[in-house]
Amino acid sequence: MPSLFRFLVIVGMIAALGYVGIFALANFVKLQPREMVVTVPQDKFFKQPR
Repeated sequence: MPSLFRFLVIVGMIAALGYVGIFALANFVKLQPREMVVTVPQDKFFKQPR
């Protein structure tokens, strides 16, 4: 039984570290919004005969 308890504690710690990492990325990293322009060729607008 102690090995099961140790395993669950280790898995819980790994899950907690993952949660803290995702929380930190979501709250402390500020993204810079920017405009994006994509040129689409006119060939893409028309159906191509097969």
